Amino acid sequence: MLDQSDLEINVLEFRQRSFQFDRLFEHDHAEYAVFSRTETESESQFRPRLVHMRLVVPRTWVVYDEPNDVLSLSKDGATVPVRLTAPVTEVRAESPEFQEQGIDWHRQEGPSGLLVYAPAELASKLLSAEVLARLVGP
Repeated sequence: MLDQSDLEINVLEFRQRSFQFDRLFEHDHAEYAVFSRTETESESQFRPRLVHMRLVVPRTWVVYDEPNDVLSLSKDGATVPVRLTAPVTEVRAESPEFQEQGIDWHRQEGPSGLLVYAPAELASKLLSAEVLARLVGP
């Protein structure tokens, strides 16, 4: 398992985007790492707005991909997944259910329009109103 300092100095590559480590939090006797990203909605819109995203994943699933100098996700906490490239699309245009790095994911909109990604198998636990409220705050 990576130290918190390793999480802080590296970016996590997810959905062809870079996410920064935000914090660790405990829920239901398990420790989770939270990564965040803010990007601008489509520039073609008259008034594009900021899109705030959070990725919540068990801390033990975060691995360091040394050759590429990025963090990746692996359910076994050891095997670095194969890096695949795909075209980047606007976040809200993507399906809310998808597979990334060999893991099934679910995306849900939380308070204040925050978009939260969680592993599908943990979505009922991590995308509850209680956890979403915690992810909005500091």
